[in-house]
Amino acid sequence: MPVDELTLELAQPEIRDRLHWFQLDRRDFLKLCGGGLLVCLASPSASAQESGHGPRDHELPREVSAWVHVDEAGKITIFTGKVEVGQNIRTSLAQLVAEELRVPFNAITMVMGDTDLTPWDMGTFGSRSTPTMGPQLRTMASTARQMLVEAAAQRWKADPSTLTVADGRVTNPNDGQSLTYGEITRGEKLTQTVSGDPPLTTASDWKIAGTALPKADARDFVSGRHQYPSDTMRPNLMFGKILRPAGFNATLVSLDTSAAEKMPAIRVVRDGDFVGVVAEDPSIAEVALSAIQVKWNVPAQISNKELFDYLRNNPDSAGAGPQHNSGSVAHAMAAADVKVEQHYTVQYIAHAPLEPRAAVAEWNGDKLTVWTGTQRPFGVRDELAEMFRIPVTKVRVIMPDMGSGYGGKHTGECAVEAARLAKAAGKPVKVVWTREEEFTWAYFRPAGWVEIRSDVLHDGTLVAWEHHNYNSGPSGINTPYNVANQAIQFHPTKSPLRQGSYRGLAATANHIARESHMDELANAIGMDPLEFRLKNLSDPRLRAVLQAAAERFGWGRSKSTPDLGFGIAGGTEKGGYVASCVEVEMNSTTKKVRLRRIVEAWESGAIVNPDGLRNQVMGAVVQAIGGALFETIQFKDGRILNPHFALYRVPRFSDTPEIDVVLIDRKDLPSAGAGKTGIVGLAPAVSNAIFSATGTRLREMPMAVAAI
Repeated sequence: MPVDELTLELAQPEIRDRLHWFQLDRRDFLKLCGGGLLVCLASPSASAQESGHGPRDHELPREVSAWVHVDEAGKITIFTGKVEVGQNIRTSLAQLVAEELRVPFNAITMVMGDTDLTPWDMGTFGSRSTPTMGPQLRTMASTARQMLVEAAAQRWKADPSTLTVADGRVTNPNDGQSLTYGEITRGEKLTQTVSGDPPLTTASDWKIAGTALPKADARDFVSGRHQYPSDTMRPNLMFGKILRPAGFNATLVSLDTSAAEKMPAIRVVRDGDFVGVVAEDPSIAEVALSAIQVKWNVPAQISNKELFDYLRNNPDSAGAGPQHNSGSVAHAMAAADVKVEQHYTVQYIAHAPLEPRAAVAEWNGDKLTVWTGTQRPFGVRDELAEMFRIPVTKVRVIMPDMGSGYGGKHTGECAVEAARLAKAAGKPVKVVWTREEEFTWAYFRPAGWVEIRSDVLHDGTLVAWEHHNYNSGPSGINTPYNVANQAIQFHPTKSPLRQGSYRGLAATANHIARESHMDELANAIGMDPLEFRLKNLSDPRLRAVLQAAAERFGWGRSKSTPDLGFGIAGGTEKGGYVASCVEVEMNSTTKKVRLRRIVEAWESGAIVNPDGLRNQVMGAVVQAIGGALFETIQFKDGRILNPHFALYRVPRFSDTPEIDVVLIDRKDLPSAGAGKTGIVGLAPAVSNAIFSATGTRLREMPMAVAAI
């Protein structure tokens, strides 16, 4: 397997050509890094803990040594359980660390998502990397810098407060003496205890953070040198394929593996209903798999046509979900001027990552190592330990930067499959799902039915709001608008398809419904949609993005026509604030819609990397186009009917209009994540724009534009 050159630079010259850092445990890895500084932050409430093990009582390790290593040459390695899935967090976290350590950005090497090397982490999801891991690493880096300064002051018999730090060097301005971080750590063992919270650099004083630095390792990605999980190779590697059922909820009737077993160099593995084959070449494994004779019993199941009736009429036995009530909706509705009641639906959609699930599993005695693409390395480690009934200390999961996940790679089924085959074969085994497997056996973004009843006065004042979400989830369900009388509830239901996390979670469905409904109310009383929102909105951050998007877009300067429509929508979730303005072109002959221009305003506190953030927001907009206009999983009787990109419509270059991203940098506020909320404003803005042009309101996602 190609070696990560930046990481191997941490090794001493005489051995860097012979060893991979990811083949070592943490202790050996740090030996390779040189006899450098392991700074420790003692805490009375947290005992020492080996990095990579689950925290006691869910506390993260407070020892800086779990997060920061400085070797004798001054090389700095940062350890985090967060992973890089295309969101550029490797770059922005390194910027925050470099800022606090007062070193150049390229002095930082990030080791991410390795359960033997990094501290325990719940996972990379929920837009939590920047607001949680950012402060965590900043705290550790600031503490390490203070300890380095104190070590230098002790050596010089100087007052630490008089020393300066820049470019990884501590200097005494009084006599000109200076030491690099590597020179300070050489031969030193610093065990100073630091109490309290170390001071962090304010965003207004950032010099490295807050700038548009290029993506870390960008050259490797554009040149093809980067090794994704599906590229992982090991000595004596075998390739595995799994026998899949003929449909969901299928039961095995009969199985004949004799033809496959007679093929040379083929290993057939069976454990109950789990059946797979292992071969030296993936194409040979595919041939062997097709030679297996199997019959399945697939029960009758619903299709898309019955989906929404099914969701409303099949509550989950776990009971009602979160709810929010204030005032009296019934009383307010009796006195309101205008009442509107509507429902909105979203279909199941696939995550459709360019890189399907992939895993390589290798057993070394009773120790299991798995390389896989996952947003939850420690969660997958726990799945593997449970599957094989071994301690978590016997399982190592390594996550090479993967080809996206969008919330779809939280689970470790592919890793488990590879490990089962590898254990039976006695050799490392790689399993890479086909596109059809990814579309069929991964989980989907939940479908949903949302009902909203509301009342408004003729002057535009909201007086009542009742919102019920069936199945898709509670994220983003509470309205940010001022309304005294509210009844908001999520209703879990029995899903006919496997469902799970997706970028934006249910905030997408809830924003589609709420922001479309707000436009319906504005139309009902003859008020401009932006004016109506601002009248009922006191949140200054949401007001700011709505006004910024409207100003850049030129909202109100042109009137909609039957051929041209304008729409606006906004929202907030996970600490981010977004507003979308859309211009759509309607073809009166074909009844098709084309997006002409999108302006998206975004605010998530202090911006760590403007270019990275702009890319995140723009990527969310493009992805949202698919959910708004095209994407839907078609299914019937336990089978997915469109499990290929040829049948599953995702946004294309020709679908992508001019996209203008407006960033609001709030250096006075903590940085929030940007992975999710940017996706929620586009679909309702498109729906509102279509209505402004045609007078037809589309309440189903994806929008049946042919029916306009």
